[in-house]
Amino acid sequence: MFGLLIQYHEPASEEVISDAPKIEAPRGGLTYRDAGVDIDAGEALVEAIKPLARSTARPGGAAGLGGFGALFDLRAAGFKDPILVATTDGVGTKLKIAIETGIHDKVGIDLVAMCVNDLVVQGAEPLLFLDYYATGKLEVAAGIAIIEGIAEGCRQAGCALVGGETAEMPGMYHHGDYDLAGFAVGAAERGELIDGSTVRAGDLLIGIASTGVHSNGFSLVRKIVERSGLTFGSPAPFAAGRTVGEALLEPTRIYVKSCLLALRAGSLKALAHITGGGLIENVPRVLPDDVVAEIDATGWPLPQIFHWLQQQADLPALELARTFNCGIGMVAVVAPDQCERAMELLRQGGETVWQIGRVRSRRGDEAQSQVINTDLAWTG
Repeated sequence: MFGLLIQYHEPASEEVISDAPKIEAPRGGLTYRDAGVDIDAGEALVEAIKPLARSTARPGGAAGLGGFGALFDLRAAGFKDPILVATTDGVGTKLKIAIETGIHDKVGIDLVAMCVNDLVVQGAEPLLFLDYYATGKLEVAAGIAIIEGIAEGCRQAGCALVGGETAEMPGMYHHGDYDLAGFAVGAAERGELIDGSTVRAGDLLIGIASTGVHSNGFSLVRKIVERSGLTFGSPAPFAAGRTVGEALLEPTRIYVKSCLLALRAGSLKALAHITGGGLIENVPRVLPDDVVAEIDATGWPLPQIFHWLQQQADLPALELARTFNCGIGMVAVVAPDQCERAMELLRQGGETVWQIGRVRSRRGDEAQSQVINTDLAWTG
């Protein structure tokens, strides 16, 4: 077993009315509330989100908030000789769109996804999740919406939300601004982790569809939207019936359950989560030095959002592929005789998949991930 910090504290909202008596400062004195921090409101937020945490409970540990630490029993979760795997990540400047639009219930899913997808590519099952939520002045309704998204992400990933930290820091953040960080712990039986070491020339690449931009490249995305003359409230030219903000806030897909299904069947040699650095920088992280991933852009349809971003910014194909996922949120490497089986298992897990390329021998010091035929697939 192991223990982890699970305190939520120090947010504030003038809208929250607590039954606890308010402590008034002596004449001429100061209280924490006078400095901009309302402990009573923080306690109110903890009470409001306790049911959300309980909804993520799983074997091995009960999800609950309010204490100083959480225990997790790996044996009760079904592990015999486990290796722990830990990740941490954030949502990045996608949060600026959530803040500007007032749509806060999606970015919590992104936060979980960015962590748990990095666990599953190593063959680990996510077990528990903690978040860090920092703001200048807590808007309790927004805080609850954010935690609702985190809880939904945990349910999708099958991990328990065991707690976190809510910090109100006036002077560090402007009113309305906030930041999120996530921390996930997973496990795999000793000997069942994957690291790409068995990848060989002749293996095939499977692309698993993304749900949009996911959570990377948003500093560029926001500049492109600004240059286009649109606002986040404008109708999206790349998503019928949605505003620009709504379409861009589509959450990062969580691939845990589908990929674990294929991994446990022994069908996958390696997995690469396509995050910052896009298809160019992420796939080589799971390849031996002597091979190259040759990705054929004609193997899948480039989603309209990426066509629009490319056209608006006049992005070269290489820049598009090294910044965004281009419609592929995860790349799997498989032996040729396992390709159809792996694709079927991933489809059973709810994924849209394509065979998008191959692994070949590396020539000299050439780049280990190359996207070919973009002139045919990514124009018009």
